[in-house]
Amino acid sequence: MAAPRRLVVATHNPGKLREIAELLAPHGVEAISAADLGLPEPAESGDSFAANAALKAAAAAAASGLPALADDSGLCVAALGGRPGVHSARWAGPAKDFMLAIRRVRQEVGDNPDRSAWFVCALAYAEPGRTAQVFEGRVDGTLMFPPRGSRGFGYDPIFQPEGEVVTFGEMDPPRKHAMSHRARAFAKFVKTVLT
Repeated sequence: MAAPRRLVVATHNPGKLREIAELLAPHGVEAISAADLGLPEPAESGDSFAANAALKAAAAAAASGLPALADDSGLCVAALGGRPGVHSARWAGPAKDFMLAIRRVRQEVGDNPDRSAWFVCALAYAEPGRTAQVFEGRVDGTLMFPPRGSRGFGYDPIFQPEGEVVTFGEMDPPRKHAMSHRARAFAKFVKTVLT
């Protein structure tokens, strides 16, 4: 099976598209967003990151006739029993206001001294008419309040990965790409699909 040169990234999130396009570029793969193609966002009805990613990739591949890559990822907080988890984007509301989501995390964690958290990414690759392949990555770290940094997107300003002194929101993109949950899932995708 030949590696794709062009694929649909099944997202309407500009931050996620930018990050995935930056990861794909060194492999000579052009990324087109589902939003640019006018594809609808399917309901994320799965009960896991892997299920949601597979659902989005299959829908984008079927609608576009092109190979598709979909990401479902989110923040899991130990003090909240793993929430927001698969509902990470929903916590940001219809306007996708992640400062609102960050305030909710802060409020719900309250005085709990356990600030451990982890990001999970499930990356699904689907070709039209074929079952999606899913690749998962995880990075552990600590919640930091107040938020720090304006880089990245989503919950990045409150997440400091293990062994680091800065949040993902403060980190240079190449450094983040070398260690993030998405980078770890992407490395598995590259090994299986692009090489």
